Amino acid sequence: MSFQFNRGLFKYDFIDHHAVLCVPIDADVKEIRKRYVQIARRLHPDSCKDETDAEKQLANELLSKLVNPAYETLSHEKTRTEHIFVLSLIGKRLVQESVSVEFNSDVTQQLACAPHFEHIYKSAITKIAETQYDSLQQVQHTIASLSELNLVYTMRSAGKIFTAASLLIAQPEIPTYAPAVNQAPVISPPQKKDSVVVSYIRRAQNLIAQNQLAQARVELQDALKLEPNNSRCHSLIGVVYLKQNLTTSAKVYFNRALQLDPKDEIALAGRLKIEQMMGQKLSGAKRTASSHTRSQQPGKSGGGGLFGGLFGGKKK
Repeated sequence: MSFQFNRGLFKYDFIDHHAVLCVPIDADVKEIRKRYVQIARRLHPDSCKDETDAEKQLANELLSKLVNPAYETLSHEKTRTEHIFVLSLIGKRLVQESVSVEFNSDVTQQLACAPHFEHIYKSAITKIAETQYDSLQQVQHTIASLSELNLVYTMRSAGKIFTAASLLIAQPEIPTYAPAVNQAPVISPPQKKDSVVVSYIRRAQNLIAQNQLAQARVELQDALKLEPNNSRCHSLIGVVYLKQNLTTSAKVYFNRALQLDPKDEIALAGRLKIEQMMGQKLSGAKRTASSHTRSQQPGKSGGGGLFGGLFGGKKK
């Protein structure tokens, strides 16, 4: 069984582990562990003796496919920090792009408009946690509702100001095979994909220039979801990895970029840079001769051109 979510942060290809465990985004390790133990006890086979075989299987899959991975991510300082960092980037990006958010519950609408949203957010999380896993059939719906809360909280934390006029109240879904009588379909105008990808690339290039490499990679990966065969996205991710000294990963992306566009200048320059770096490592004791050879190579003098702009060292 696979679990599908199409609300809240899940809509942006983000696995909302906080929603799975029903803990606030700023929860500490102690709080996360306490909540995990509560859920694990509820879903353990010994707690499901009186339930049907189907419910027992559902409990096992909820534990193994959702709850355990969520705890594994949030219980370690490094992965939790990275998870929250990416989450904050999503919130900032959605605020910058003025993305509309649908509200499927009263508490989400309240969270969007209340002045002191932090209190409402934490109170709602605490209340929902009391019954989140009581009905196994409702767990997916509850997680989706929690992720919607987390999305609104993240956007508000990033400075989003919702107004009553801007709220989109979700209507009950109408099955595609049975449209409502006399109701014209509402069709949103398609957003031009090219312009969105170009915006991602532009932001990524600015972030690379500021040496904000993790943020740049997120922007480029989002762009690739819209346009997987964009050679510039691949070449710029190669730049990010190269600046992080991850030459193997960088080479993979440069090669992919050149498969898509053999004339991609950034990818060509990046691959040449890797070859030069490998040559330096192999030279070993011949550093003096190697230094003289490099001084004769194009693009190395003064750190200018593509090498100086994109492949230069960290700014101080």
